[in-house]
Amino acid sequence: MPKIKTNRAAAKRFKKTGTGKFVFSKSNASHILTKKTTKRKRGLRKSRLISKPDRKEIKLLLPNG
Repeated sequence: MPKIKTNRAAAKRFKKTGTGKFVFSKSNASHILTKKTTKRKRGLRKSRLISKPDRKEIKLLLPNG
């Protein structure tokens, strides 16, 4: 049997937590920051959890955690 391959694009975007949930960081926080408000930039710093319905799909993309 061949090995199960990890989706590399997903591996760069999502990290698995200790409890098995997935965390991702928000987009639009890397450049052209001068026109964005301080409040908006502060919100972009926080990482978010993947919602429960989407968790199943991410698990298929990242079979090895």
